[in-house]
Amino acid sequence: MTQTVTAPTDRGQRTGSRPDSGNAPDSGNAVEARGIVKHFGATKALDGVDLTVKQGTVLGVLGPNGAGKTTLIRVLSTLIKPDAGSAVVGGFDVLRQPKQLRRTIGLTGQYASVDELLSGYENLYLIGRLLDLSGRDAKARATELLERFSLTEAAKREAKTYSGGMRRRLDLAASMIGRPRVLYLDEPTTGLDPRTRNEVWAEVQRMVGEGTTVLLTTQYMEEAEQLADDLTVIDRGRVIAAGSVAGLKAQVGGQTLQIRAVDAAELPEMAHCLGEAGIVGASVSTDAGLLAVPITGDEQLTAVIGVLGTRGFGVAGIDTQVPSLDEVFLAITGSSAVAAAAKESQA
Repeated sequence: MTQTVTAPTDRGQRTGSRPDSGNAPDSGNAVEARGIVKHFGATKALDGVDLTVKQGTVLGVLGPNGAGKTTLIRVLSTLIKPDAGSAVVGGFDVLRQPKQLRRTIGLTGQYASVDELLSGYENLYLIGRLLDLSGRDAKARATELLERFSLTEAAKREAKTYSGGMRRRLDLAASMIGRPRVLYLDEPTTGLDPRTRNEVWAEVQRMVGEGTTVLLTTQYMEEAEQLADDLTVIDRGRVIAAGSVAGLKAQVGGQTLQIRAVDAAELPEMAHCLGEAGIVGASVSTDAGLLAVPITGDEQLTAVIGVLGTRGFGVAGIDTQVPSLDEVFLAITGSSAVAAAAKESQA
């Protein structure tokens, strides 16, 4: 099963176990990875990745397909060993203390994987018991999560009768049943409908509110913006950008001032006057009836309004926009691809 890690000699190695398992020291960071390298033959899946996740937060990991996101999750969950580097999760070393580490984490992989011959309730109850929950606690937790993920009516049905979305929700519930201290979610809402996706988001936010730390990989920028406190962008096995959502947007291009003129015919002349005043980059959108001016702060905004007011232009409306996370992602990964191509060309 992709959502769990098991070993025949230690029940506690199944992921998603109780948050009080072990006695890991409190460093302020739930995950610390340094210089992680992983090769598959000639392919460098990870090429010196550094990563830090603060306790009780959500770190969103973004990147194109094949960037190394899933490989990183597999290293941090002890499913594979890195070729170089070190990592500590929940205070436990990935290489030296894998058994203790597994008792602190939960994992949901990219594809739902449940026991199809068991019912939804039996799947969750079994995992709860394997995580050393008492029979009463395992029953209560299974019932609670079935309700949270809208699976109560199907609780007694065999999982093989579930739709793809239902199996995915059951898989997510299984990774959360033990209230893990650190939860890895590898593209958790792929293929889910909007309502179910919102349910998953709500449950993640609930768990973070209770102290769980989440490492989230996703292809959905809306999901990253909704859930993540900080972002790390990986491409070609390397970290190419990191910071808050607002910080990454500022790196890409700041704000755009959108001006709607009283008389749309004056828009080209407005752009010309701004250029004469040293305010460059203004562009006219005839279809939208807007003048777009890139700005980096309030001083530039004031200067633009001042020039237009001095020249006597009528302004019907003003708005400011920041780049979307989609635009940020495309700009950052596009720059990375150009730099990589240049490097290969030089070589």
